[in-house]
Order: sequence, then C-alpha cells, then structure tokens
Amino acid sequence: MKLYVGNLSFSTQEQDLSDAFSAFGTVDSVNIINDRETGRSKGFGFVEMNDNQEAKTAIAELDGKDLGGRNLKVSEAKPREDRPARGGFGGGGGGGGRNRW
Repeated sequence: MKLYVGNLSFSTQEQDLSDAFSAFGTVDSVNIINDRETGRSKGFGFVEMNDNQEAKTAIAELDGKDLGGRNLKVSEAKPREDRPARGGFGGGGGGGGRNRW
C-alpha cells in the first residue's frame, strides 16, 4: 500500500521516514518529493508498505504525530491525476491584419 505523508519538515530525510514507519512493519520504499529547480523538499513524500494491515496501523499511529517539529499528515495515497502540461508557449498567437514590412 502506498501512503502519502505530508507536512514534513524541510530537514526530514528519507531515512527518518523509514525509521518512523518501520516501527509498524516492513517499509518497501520511501520517496520525499523535491522541487526540480531548487532541490529542496516540497514538504511531502510517499512510503510504500507491502502489508496493508501494517500500513493501516502506521496511518492510525502516525497521522498527527510529531516528526522533526511538524505534525505529520498520513493517509492512503490517491492515484495521480492527469494534469495539463505546464509551461511552453501555449497555443496560437498569430498576427492577423496587414503586412507591416
């Protein structure tokens, strides 16, 4: 089961999350999301646990608990929604009117 972990301190490391969640079962992976431009944590991440019951116990025990001075928000991760692409030059443009040369 993939878990969303929000409200992370910017100093929280993946090992910190792994240690916190492993108290409730086997942690398969931990991924803290970083900003592409700055490399700084965005304040959330994901923890994967193979056993659903262990994951549910971790949610119950860690949601609202302090880690690194912040109260964690822990829930089952929702599937990522498709979002429109960002950036670029958008559509159209085009001048119109008469030739100005």
